[in-house]
Amino acid sequence: MKQSPPPYALARVPRYTSYPTALQFSDAVGSDRHKAWLAGLGAGDRLSLYIHVPFCAQLCWYCGCHTSVPGQYQRAQRYTDCLVREIETVARHLGPHGGVSQLHFGGGTPTYLKSAEFMRILMACSTHIGSLEQAEIAVEVDPRTLDDERITLLGDLGVTRVNLGVQDFDEGVQRKINRLQSFDLVTRTVKALRTAGVPNIGFDLMYGLPGQTVDSVRRSARQAAALAPDRVAVFGYAHVPWFKKHQALIRETDLPDEGERFAQMRAAAEVWTAAGYVPIGFDHFARLGDSLANAARDGVLARNFQGYTDDGAEAVIGFGASAISALPGGYVQNEPRIGVYRALTADGGLASVRGVAVTADDRLRRDAIGRLMCRFELDMDALCARHDVPRDILADARDRLEGYALDGLCRLDGGHVTIPEKARPFVRVVASSFDAYLSDGTRHSRAV
Repeated sequence: MKQSPPPYALARVPRYTSYPTALQFSDAVGSDRHKAWLAGLGAGDRLSLYIHVPFCAQLCWYCGCHTSVPGQYQRAQRYTDCLVREIETVARHLGPHGGVSQLHFGGGTPTYLKSAEFMRILMACSTHIGSLEQAEIAVEVDPRTLDDERITLLGDLGVTRVNLGVQDFDEGVQRKINRLQSFDLVTRTVKALRTAGVPNIGFDLMYGLPGQTVDSVRRSARQAAALAPDRVAVFGYAHVPWFKKHQALIRETDLPDEGERFAQMRAAAEVWTAAGYVPIGFDHFARLGDSLANAARDGVLARNFQGYTDDGAEAVIGFGASAISALPGGYVQNEPRIGVYRALTADGGLASVRGVAVTADDRLRRDAIGRLMCRFELDMDALCARHDVPRDILADARDRLEGYALDGLCRLDGGHVTIPEKARPFVRVVASSFDAYLSDGTRHSRAV
């Protein structure tokens, strides 16, 4: 029998990894504003560094990231030269800061880089930005290309967290997304990483992929749970072939319908909670005692472009093509085209080409959205008092919340908003009440 999803599962709303979202970025904000924001950092502002490595050995058809398949490794070496120059340039513009709390390598596939390039980047960060001795170092990896040399390197460098792209263990699904990797391969990789001394291992899983069913998603989740990862993210596939042309290689007739997709999400969540994992936000899970679970328990969970995080840094500085920086003054994004990025950084320039300045109203609404996304509750009166604004400034949001309350997505008690557990998959919909930029004509991913 065909399943019908709840109506709000079809809503298209931002993922709110930032506010304003990237759709508000424009070339009105560029390198000059970027320099000023870097210089304006304070001595107590901690830094989270993000390194984007836009290379993969093979293109996965579902991928929504900025990446490519280089013909020769020399491209990665030249790109590393650019990264090091950019790190040096940013360091020259940095004001006093509170040190580095996290260094995150994302992509693409960061472990496409060999040890020499990896070491150059780490050395540049520690030499020019700040010591990494107390920082969490996180690396995203592809089990298919993670050889013994790279695993040993991760352990020797003191990498504290590795995230494996698992997606799904069903071979039929893997063929439809051009990513073949066996359960045995992932098992061996996890064991090798733990032997090398990597203390925290996370998995990325997906639902809504071509060929997936509720049973196959449940089966993959159970296989993944048997490997006892410390953290898990369960993402819904976003089919956006108008934005990522290679996704046209996925046949739309192979994609699950909305009802099936919602059921897959619920099935995965049931497996992880039954295995003793703590739900984090709307798409993450963590083992009891993990720092992400502790952050959620203590009310200090945060959200950034990597998803949910326990890193409370005041600024995120992104390096590499397409990387985004989140600074107190606003957001800036680097040029995504590698050739243009190389040219911009060649003579000691910044690669930032677009962004958005954050207004006082943006900060108010970002605070509201963040608290709902991370805590599932919000005291609007306290929020307005904290930002020193009148309560009626959020009248538009209150009106929308009243409608969602009638539909059971939230509860309103005066100025206090809570999202009941059964409605938490739709937290993005409720949070969108505070989005002053949201337009019905804008294309976003589904709420579920």
